[in-house]
Amino acid sequence: MHSFIKTLQKQTKVKVVDSSIDYEDYVTLNLSANHTDQLDLNLTDALIFEIFIENHLSENNAKVAFGGYLETRNLYKRSPAFKNETTDERNIHIGLDLWIQAGTNVLAALNGTIHSFQNNNAIGDYGPTIILEHHIEGHAFYTLYGHLNLESLNTKKRGQIIKKGDVIAQLGASPINGDYAPHLHFQIIKDLQGKIGDYPGVCSKNEIKFYSDNCPNPNFLLKIQ
Repeated sequence: MHSFIKTLQKQTKVKVVDSSIDYEDYVTLNLSANHTDQLDLNLTDALIFEIFIENHLSENNAKVAFGGYLETRNLYKRSPAFKNETTDERNIHIGLDLWIQAGTNVLAALNGTIHSFQNNNAIGDYGPTIILEHHIEGHAFYTLYGHLNLESLNTKKRGQIIKKGDVIAQLGASPINGDYAPHLHFQIIKDLQGKIGDYPGVCSKNEIKFYSDNCPNPNFLLKIQ
């Protein structure tokens, strides 16, 4: 694991949304359960949520809000996909979210190929999703890009060669993106466990040891300060 993290950290000038926006124009966003409860924020209404994001950006003179890795959230309570009678509640986020308006270009983090893609169209899911496969310094791993628009899946082919910085998609609007305020869910995955076009982006407390190892912090790669 340590060797893999060092490989991620060695990569430079990595961006996954709109290459013209400097990291100086990013601001952190806290969506932890404790914080959203204090705000009394309605997480079930995508439009209210989008206005909240826009106000947060405006108040901080920023263009992108980011955060959420290993954050425990109430955001998923509205969807039965994250808890039912036979499973523990999945409410710990294991990717990094980048909140910016729909239609924003999504970029490949690194050289690779298209592993798979599909529309995960349940409420609260990713919506249109693309997974890239990478091989760097002896490490094979994947990056996942969720909450895209439907057009992003057009003309895509498995095995298609992708270069770092290529525009691979645009962000989707609600409800196509899983019914969220527009944002990119970006995740690094060591082992896809045989999944195609999808991989959990949220886990339960009992699963955190496995998923925090299998899905390391994307900011090791992005280096957003």
